Amino acid sequence: MLDAVEWGAAEWGIVALSLKVGGVAMLVTLPVAFALAWLLARVRFPGKVIVDAAIHLPLVVPPVVTGWLLLLAFGPNGPIGGWLQDWFGITVLFRWTGAAIAAGVMALPLMVRAMRISIEAVDRRLENAARTLGAGPWRVFWTLTLPLSIPGVLAGAVLGFARSIGEFGATITFVSNVPGETQTLPLAIYSALQQPGADAMVWRLSCVSVGLSLVALIASELLTRRAGRGLHVL
Repeated sequence: MLDAVEWGAAEWGIVALSLKVGGVAMLVTLPVAFALAWLLARVRFPGKVIVDAAIHLPLVVPPVVTGWLLLLAFGPNGPIGGWLQDWFGITVLFRWTGAAIAAGVMALPLMVRAMRISIEAVDRRLENAARTLGAGPWRVFWTLTLPLSIPGVLAGAVLGFARSIGEFGATITFVSNVPGETQTLPLAIYSALQQPGADAMVWRLSCVSVGLSLVALIASELLTRRAGRGLHVL
């Protein structure tokens, strides 16, 4: 049995790994989520409903199914995993990078939803007015659309981070529960629940998990309200 000092070091390592996985998942997913949100908010194309449903599928299917599909795609014989292994000698199985991929996939729908709402809330009349004054599409985007939607984009990013650090099902199915490598907060809590006498550790890790999620949710709500007030003033 580890002593109190060793338990503390192990727990801080778990928290640090969770923050790293959540942060990387959010940063990598952010541009993809924004592009998809823009596509759904501003572009009309055949099959849009199907694309929208596919993006939000991780919200409704069991997380283990998502993890299994990731395993098929990124495994040694998968289309992506095989390519990474053959050309670059890279594998994400049983690695923290795989945990970040699983977390990013699970966070993507929430990020897209928040960003899409923010983009749709931008008054198109302002953009049309800017174009009549000679501004090109890219200038309108960078100087008007993006600044007005930034609070909502940030809210989606924070919400995605909160979802990433709480991911369990897809992660344990895809990259297993490897201490020091893929064992984030929820996986560590699950493991501690199986150990006799680890109640104190469960309490500490649970409190940290709840605290981080609560801070992220409050920040996301404040950013959403700020976006709403900014658009209302305009």
